[in-house]
Amino acid sequence: MSRVVASLLLCAVCILLALLRKYRTHVVSNPALKYSYYPALILLAALGINYLLTALGANKVYTFQQAVYGLSLGSVYALIALGYTMVYGIIRLINFAHGDIYMVGAYAGYYAVTVMHLPFVPALVIAMVASSVLGVLIERIAYKPLRNSPRITLLITAIGMSLLLENVGQKLFTSTPRTYPTIFKASYEVFGVSVDQSRIIIFAVTVLLMIGLQYFVNYTKPGMAMRALSQDRDAARLMGINVDRVISVTFAVGSALAGAAGILVGIVYPQIKPTMGIMPGLKAFVAAVIGGIGIIPGAMLGGMIIGVSENFVTAYISSSWRDAIAFGLLILILLVKPSGLLGKSVREKV
Repeated sequence: MSRVVASLLLCAVCILLALLRKYRTHVVSNPALKYSYYPALILLAALGINYLLTALGANKVYTFQQAVYGLSLGSVYALIALGYTMVYGIIRLINFAHGDIYMVGAYAGYYAVTVMHLPFVPALVIAMVASSVLGVLIERIAYKPLRNSPRITLLITAIGMSLLLENVGQKLFTSTPRTYPTIFKASYEVFGVSVDQSRIIIFAVTVLLMIGLQYFVNYTKPGMAMRALSQDRDAARLMGINVDRVISVTFAVGSALAGAAGILVGIVYPQIKPTMGIMPGLKAFVAAVIGGIGIIPGAMLGGMIIGVSENFVTAYISSSWRDAIAFGLLILILLVKPSGLLGKSVREKV
């Protein structure tokens, strides 16, 4: 009986989501209602999940505990995905070396904490700066000379750069995993759900960085130049925008966010190694595609979806499925909405 009720509730949620989608088309043009869509969607999802768990007789505390873990993991994926989506939005390049920049950020943070004995915030800054510099160097040395080449050439170069960074990392750092020291030890209980301080820090830093990125992109001259370049590079050049400088800034910002993800993952999942960027890099790319490649809010949304889904699959099904769920969701989204959840389908006219 409980499964029947759960199925009916799920159908009701789907119907309401469809109605909300129609509702969105009316509120976007109305400034007074413009920002009411997503809060309404989140509230509806929360109510639907609550009723679904009640109908199934699930342990709500355990479920929300897994949701907290999933959001912290999703925050890491979201930060890495932002670099993918920013670079693709500007030069239409899938930078497969981005996951290895995340790895370098993790090691930079590790040495800042263990060798230089710095607290978390300065170590975070060092990780972001190191990754940012590496990202700009990669763009200048490997991608800039090939900017007018076919896309397949750039793609092969990106894969080659990724393999190069992994092998150099194994030579520099050795293949022996390094372990971050425990930086945040406190734990809090909220409505029966235990939340580690480290996970709160991950989520808080991610939110602050995303807010900062949104401000940078929408209200600063370099950010507006990035938006102009993403729409029409030739027109932006004619308007006097320094295309090379804007592309370098894009790589710098995206790589800095990956570096932040590197040190953040180190404080919760403490073991790091030179090949650690392969799977998170692929999952972050999947997150960017799911949300809508080239769309910054889409990368955030996709990262959270992947993180929460992965954690729930591990908790309720099997840990052997944790990597498969991301790619399964990718196939599903591409079949249903190829442009991504927040992407718009555009028909090319000849």
